[in-house]
Amino acid sequence: MSTHVPRRQAQQSSRQALLRGPMAEGKSLLDAEALTRTLSRIAHEIIERNDALESVALVGIHTRGVPLAERLAELIEERSGVELEVGAVDITFHRDDQAATPEQPVVHATDLDFELAGSTCVLVDDVLYTGRTIRAAIETVFAHGRPARVQLAVLVDRGHRELPIRPDYVGKNLPTARNERIQVQLEETDGIDRILLVAGPEERASKEQAGKEQS
Repeated sequence: MSTHVPRRQAQQSSRQALLRGPMAEGKSLLDAEALTRTLSRIAHEIIERNDALESVALVGIHTRGVPLAERLAELIEERSGVELEVGAVDITFHRDDQAATPEQPVVHATDLDFELAGSTCVLVDDVLYTGRTIRAAIETVFAHGRPARVQLAVLVDRGHRELPIRPDYVGKNLPTARNERIQVQLEETDGIDRILLVAGPEERASKEQAGKEQS
C-alpha cells in the first residue's frame, strides 16, 4: 500500500499541527527590544513628516493604542523638544459591527481635553485589521472636533482590510491567515513587551479580552 501523501495535503497537515502546537500559546514575532526599535522609527517618521510638529496630537485607541501613543509622545519630545498633546478614544459605540456582539461592551473613557480644530490628529493603534476600528475612531474624533488632518500610526498591519483604510506609519507588516491573530502585549497592560502570532479567530479573541477586562 502506498504511503505517499499529496504535497498540498501534507502542507495543510503541517500547518494544522503548528496551530495545535506551540503557536496555541503564541509564536514570538517581536521581543521587547525589537518593539522599542519599531516605536523609535515610527516616532522619527512622525517628526520627519510633520513640519508643524507643535500642531500634532497623538490619540490612542483603547486599549493598547493609548500606552503606545504615550510612548511615542515621550520619544518625540526627547528628539525634538516638542511636547505633543496626547488623548484617548473609546470606539465602542461607533463600531458598525457592535450589533453582532451580544456581550456587554467594555467602555473606556474618551479623553480629548485639547483643541482639535486645525490640528494634525495622529490616531495610534496596536493592530490594523479590517479597518472598522479606525473608521469608528475617526467618527469618535470628529464628534469632538474637526482636525485639519487625520493620520494613522499602527504597530502592526496584519492585512485582511474590509474598508479602504491605509496607515501613514507602520511598525511591521505581518500578514496572517484568517485563523490566526496578532497579539500585542505591553508592559502597561500585560506586564511584558512582545508581539505574538496566536491561533484562533479575532472574534473569539475579542470576547476573551472583554471577559478579562470585566472581571
